[in-house]
Amino acid sequence: MSAGLVIAVDGPAASGKGTIAAGLGAHYRLPVLDTGLLYRAVGVLMRRLDEDLDDAGLAGAAAARLTADQLRDPALRTRAAGELASRVAVHAKVRGALLDFQHAFAGQASGAVLDGRDIGTVIVPDAAAKLYVTATPEVRAKRRWTQLIAQGEAVTYDDVLADIRTRDARDGGRDTAPMRPADDAVLLDTTEMTIEQAADAARRIVEAARARWITTS
Repeated sequence: MSAGLVIAVDGPAASGKGTIAAGLGAHYRLPVLDTGLLYRAVGVLMRRLDEDLDDAGLAGAAAARLTADQLRDPALRTRAAGELASRVAVHAKVRGALLDFQHAFAGQASGAVLDGRDIGTVIVPDAAAKLYVTATPEVRAKRRWTQLIAQGEAVTYDDVLADIRTRDARDGGRDTAPMRPADDAVLLDTTEMTIEQAADAARRIVEAARARWITTS
C-alpha cells in the first residue's frame, strides 16, 4: 500500500459519498476513484454483450477485461447502470477481479481517495481516514431522482425510492462482504445537511484522522 494519505469513503447509494469524496480529493490534492463505476462498467459491458448478469463466471471475466478508459462512458451514470452494478457486485469473482485495480489506485505515492461500498472494510482496511456516509432512503431517493431528471431521464420519485430500497436490501444481504461500516469508520449522516455542511463535516473528520496518521507514520 501507499505511504501517502488514503481516505476511504463508504456508504449506500445516493448518500452523498461521491460528492464528498470529490471534495476531499480537491482539498487534499489527491486522485479520486469512484469504485462504483467499476461495477457499473462491468454491468454495462455484460448487458451490451447480452450476457447473463447472474452468471458469476461471465461476470468475473467481464471484470477482468475492464480498462480505465471504460470508466469515462457517460452511460455509467444512468439509473439502469446503477441497477446493473448492484447485480454484478454480489459476485465474489467480480470483486476479486477488481481488487488489483483498486489496490493499484490506492497505492499511488501521493495517496488517494476511494469511494464505494467495501472500501474501509475490504479494499483499504488500513486507510488513514475512514468515513461512512449515509442518509435516510427517502432523502437519498430525492437526491438521486433530482440528478436523473437533470440528466433527462424520465423516472418518478417513487420508482427511484423503490430502487434504493431494493439495492439496500441486496447489498446488506450479500453472503460475502455485506455492506457495513468499518469498525473504525466515522459515521456521517447527511440527511439534514446541505452539500456545504456535509463537505465541512467530512474535512473535519479527515483532519482529525490525518493528525493521528501523521503522528504514527
